[in-house]
Amino acid sequence: MNKLILQTERLLIRNLQLPDLADFHAYRSDPEVTKYQGFDVFSIKQAEDFIKEQTDKEFGKAGEWVQYGVESKVTGKLIGDCAIKLDRHDTRLAEIGITISPGEQRKGYAKETLLSILDFLFSLDDFHRVTETVDAENIASIQLLKSVGFRQEGHFIENIFFKGKWGSEYQYAMLKSEWLYLKK
Repeated sequence: MNKLILQTERLLIRNLQLPDLADFHAYRSDPEVTKYQGFDVFSIKQAEDFIKEQTDKEFGKAGEWVQYGVESKVTGKLIGDCAIKLDRHDTRLAEIGITISPGEQRKGYAKETLLSILDFLFSLDDFHRVTETVDAENIASIQLLKSVGFRQEGHFIENIFFKGKWGSEYQYAMLKSEWLYLKK
């Protein structure tokens, strides 16, 4: 296990740190950002506690979500975060998620982050499959997943009681063999 640091042309993906607090809280306290997320708006204290909990987490522990900051190389500011969870029973499988600050959306950062995570995971020996479960109403995330080659595998209808109502979700997945084919 080790600290994960990924770099793209414009982004640094690394552990969250306390200096990220203001930027992290700014978007994690926005109801529009949390609309389709498994969490609700964060207070400043919840944001600080969450960052403290994530700061020293290392990649590779089965069944544990690790949240990483997505930092702009140009500004040095946190513009979002992403998460990876290796399956509890089989670390060749992972689930992922990405959140980008509203002011930084529609600039390709989510796609750049997603491609970097996929490159990393599928470079691991014996790694097999990545999934993402997305709210059926989250059109932007669905389009993102499709744009990089994820397949829709499931449509779960009113499977989750979420923020006061029943919600539906889609599951998307990609196999290492599909990723390697797409990269040709």
